[in-house]
Amino acid sequence: MNLRPIYRPENTQPVHNLRFDWTGWFKGDPPQRENIKTAIEHCRDAWRKDGIEPETFSIEDAKIQIMARTGVQVAPVSFTQRIKGRLMHACRQSEMHVPFRRKVSFRTLGDNTRETVENYIDRQADKSDYVDPRFKRLLGNFTLTDKNIHLSEASQTTHGHYWYNIHLVIVIEDRRFPITKKENLSRLPGACMAIARKKGYAVSHLSVMPDHLHLAVRGAVDQSPEEIALAFLNNLSYVLGYNRCWSWEYYVGTFSEYTLRALRGEDI
Repeated sequence: MNLRPIYRPENTQPVHNLRFDWTGWFKGDPPQRENIKTAIEHCRDAWRKDGIEPETFSIEDAKIQIMARTGVQVAPVSFTQRIKGRLMHACRQSEMHVPFRRKVSFRTLGDNTRETVENYIDRQADKSDYVDPRFKRLLGNFTLTDKNIHLSEASQTTHGHYWYNIHLVIVIEDRRFPITKKENLSRLPGACMAIARKKGYAVSHLSVMPDHLHLAVRGAVDQSPEEIALAFLNNLSYVLGYNRCWSWEYYVGTFSEYTLRALRGEDI
């Protein structure tokens, strides 16, 4: 029986803080900065329709980096294709010959580092305000770390390297009625890991709390943050009896080995 997904793009409300960074390498000498900036400006409207809003760029050592805010519907592979393809087209339109090498580098960026995000997830049970110490100890059983998953490592494709790390938070629909049954809480960590394996993700850290759930995820590079969030929302609702237990609203943010402040570039 094919079950209709409960959570879909049209009925969910993402809260997001997503920044993607693309690096491309020139074939030959780099162009003038002003020429590239002009080409970027020519791409802005088209990129905006793609859900991409460039913020900074830099040129050094025969390579260019462009960092942008994105919508939840933008997947890394689509992002790199749109950035590179539209930029090359704009250069040709301006009669600039700016060939690029095939390889690219993609990285998610955020206000927090990977270490900060993973440590935050690990501390969820400890910093909870539940009075009963036995219940707090119970919650500690549902905080998991997979030591075989290293989000500092890139996913490799034939066209480049992708560091695609997201922090996903999903919340119980009505926090007044949290999940308190041990059997239901105990299902969720294993279910999260199974969903990740099935979808091609990797979960390094997760924490299941009675009213919300945190995940540090390496996503599949052809899937958007929205697709990843919906995969967990729908599959976990099935695990808990195929009911609308999760809120329509979810949070997804990006992170990396270093913060946004480490990226020095020229504002666009």
